[in-house]
Amino acid sequence: MEEVSYKTTGTCAKVIHFTRDGDVIRNIRFEGGCNGNLKAIGLLCDGMSAEEIAKKLSGNLCGSKGTSCADQLAKAVMQR
Repeated sequence: MEEVSYKTTGTCAKVIHFTRDGDVIRNIRFEGGCNGNLKAIGLLCDGMSAEEIAKKLSGNLCGSKGTSCADQLAKAVMQR
């Protein structure tokens, strides 16, 4: 298992932490951002593959920011 910390860009959350076990993503935690919503995203995505998460969340935008915390999570899990 690998512990990953991903520094976000363009969002209120500053860092996303998660555990990668092969292609399975677990224990997703956000630093900053909308606490309740981000806890829910983490719980809903827990145990999914990186590809599943990216397919569901990639391109999800927050206002005019051009990204979102969910979009940043999609980027984070696909990064190797």
